[in-house]
Amino acid sequence: MTRKPALIIFILCLTINTVKAQTIPDFMLENLDGEWVSYDELKGEEVTIIDFWASWCKPCMKAMPQIDEIFKEYGSKGLAVIGVNTDGPRSISKVLPLSKTLKISYPIISDIDNELLNELNISVLPTLLMINKDGDIIYRHEGWTAGDEKKLVQQINSIIQ
Repeated sequence: MTRKPALIIFILCLTINTVKAQTIPDFMLENLDGEWVSYDELKGEEVTIIDFWASWCKPCMKAMPQIDEIFKEYGSKGLAVIGVNTDGPRSISKVLPLSKTLKISYPIISDIDNELLNELNISVLPTLLMINKDGDIIYRHEGWTAGDEKKLVQQINSIIQ
């Protein structure tokens, strides 16, 4: 009987050690000025938050101004924020005016074909990914409700000292 628990623990240790963090690919997408930019050009020195959103998403509209405030507070400490808009061809024209209305200061790029969205298995908007300087996705947050900004700041503080 003592061998069975030891075997289970051994198998669990092997499983845990083989789990690898998902890494972010170095993608290229168009910004709101029509220029192609890469993740490598936009990423932060310490941590990067990628915010996947759409113009029709009400929680996204609540999240973006709060994320922008966090960006303004932590940008000088190595944080970058990248907004990835997922609107399709019919509604893409709303993105630039909307970002101006919300006074978003972080860069916004367009994933009009949802290739990046699909590659990262994102099915809920907004979805925030936090990526460390090694390119590992270390935190994933889906949806947005009051108080979520505090969770995000906690995660940032755990990385940026």
